[in-house]
Amino acid sequence: MFALIETLFDIIRLRKGPDAIPHSQLLFVVVVVLWLFAGAIMTVLTQELGKTHFFEMILVGVAGLLSYTAIVLLTGHGARALQTVTALLGCDSLLSLLYVAAIVFLAPYLSGNLVSIVVTVILLWSLAVEGHIIARAIDQRMFVGVMAAIVIFLFQQFLFSAIDPSPAAAT
Repeated sequence: MFALIETLFDIIRLRKGPDAIPHSQLLFVVVVVLWLFAGAIMTVLTQELGKTHFFEMILVGVAGLLSYTAIVLLTGHGARALQTVTALLGCDSLLSLLYVAAIVFLAPYLSGNLVSIVVTVILLWSLAVEGHIIARAIDQRMFVGVMAAIVIFLFQQFLFSAIDPSPAAAT
């Protein structure tokens, strides 16, 4: 498990790609459990999220993963789909936990604006990480991957706001 976490941190730091993740369905299941755990922790520890947001986040997350999978398949790199999705879920899990840690541990010591800046940086970095993963998966430049990540992020925001049109859903 430590080797997986270390590999995911290397991917987050843009040092490795999804090809560093073993092609394993069991590992995929482990990462899905980690992703669900991170989402549950995020829901419980983040005040503005309710229980219904957990299921909405899962639905929106799966829609994003299906979008990334479609890109991998349509570009003729289907053999890399499992590793790519595993890397995306694993990195998202770790970045979500970092997001929660920033809110929980920094909020008592920093102003709300500084905490907002930190979590915004984490969000922007997650787009870079997703772009890096997809670019490496389809043998394209980082720019192409980041553009795909931005488009999928916007699609997910649209989907989330369609599911829950309340003002709290926009954050």
